[in-house]
Amino acid sequence: MTGPKRSRVGARRSDVVAWALWDCGSTGLNAIVITFVFSVCLTNTVGANLEGTTSPASWLGRALTIAGITVAVLAPATGVWVQNPRRRRTVLTVLTLAAVSLTASMSLIHADASYLFAGLALLAATAAVSDLASVPYNAMLRQLATPQTAGRVSGFGWAAGYLGSVALLFVIYWLFVSGSGETRGLLQIPTADGANIRAAMPAAAGWFAVFGLPLLLRANRIAPESFTPPEHVGVLGAYRQVWADLVSEWRRDPNLVRFLLASAVYRDRLVGAFTFGAVLGVNVYGLSAADVLMFGVAASVMAALGAAVGGLADDRVGAKPVIVGSLFAMVVVATVLLVVSGPAMFWAFGLVLCLFIGPIQSASRTLLRMAGADREGVAFGLYTMTGRAVAFLAPWMFSLFVDVFDSVRAGLGGLGVVLVSGLELMLFVRTPSRKTV
Repeated sequence: MTGPKRSRVGARRSDVVAWALWDCGSTGLNAIVITFVFSVCLTNTVGANLEGTTSPASWLGRALTIAGITVAVLAPATGVWVQNPRRRRTVLTVLTLAAVSLTASMSLIHADASYLFAGLALLAATAAVSDLASVPYNAMLRQLATPQTAGRVSGFGWAAGYLGSVALLFVIYWLFVSGSGETRGLLQIPTADGANIRAAMPAAAGWFAVFGLPLLLRANRIAPESFTPPEHVGVLGAYRQVWADLVSEWRRDPNLVRFLLASAVYRDRLVGAFTFGAVLGVNVYGLSAADVLMFGVAASVMAALGAAVGGLADDRVGAKPVIVGSLFAMVVVATVLLVVSGPAMFWAFGLVLCLFIGPIQSASRTLLRMAGADREGVAFGLYTMTGRAVAFLAPWMFSLFVDVFDSVRAGLGGLGVVLVSGLELMLFVRTPSRKTV
């Protein structure tokens, strides 16, 4: 009997599975906290009787803006620190435990306006540490795959993440949310004071803890074949090193910097698609709140399928063709959504739109191979930072189009403008041969 197959960097299949399981836990937690459950509870229940002229939804946007700024500031230094593979597990462990603890603490937020800002603080902090955790996590990709297999490994990770969100959404829905009346879910937890939602938060935290643990235990065993530890640097030294690396990379190959800019724009639109999907579904296409949750499940399945197929296409034709083709398809589908109406049209074209999100995310991660060996930490730090640096863009364009055209539907046009901009920028990025990265 032969042993487990290894890549040229010594990664076992079980290492890849452990890596993907972390994404399964992280994405599931984010789906519950940021997208479908806790954020909705804050804006619709906790802040329902908030005094003042600023709406709970506006406060939610401001909280996430602060989270984005925090990530933009800290991601470059984090990227420098995790260049050393031995340091990645420490950083990843600390950030994972922080996300788990913050999520569990959300059970303390009662359905009263006086708890709104505490809840927003917990949500923003969770969003920030989750984004920062993606820096050491994504930097492990090169340890796990060769240039020829990175596409499928990355796609496997994204697919596991989406499937994790689907599974956790089902668990939370059936145990804590389903049904009607004063008690909900199979556990029959009262809805008074938001008790059922508060009970769901420790369950989401436990989900991430369970699925994240295998990678945290194995991370130090998947070091690359060779590694020269960088000199120890402090916080200020990390930023000086980031700037020096950025300038050096621009001089050596400005296409990496161009890609970071392009991906920051179009990835912001991908986030906006999920963030405002529920708003558009309910206010424009007539979906009920329960339908929106089920649409979220279906959307995650489609994105997972797209990530898996896109990973295979990445290995065959390269990352850039996958990204450009998927962006073009999303522009076409978004244009159709601007003119159609009704729940059936939203389900049909909305799910097609989600099908292309997974390939873009997966291929974007693998394209960072162009940064070169032993530079993954910095590259992914900049990747995360630039993505968060323009996090305001999609929400701002959405609200601007809604205000100018006095129509919620027009907000989709604003998101489309961001998508087209990212596509145009991506066309100017020249990528190296897949065999040389």
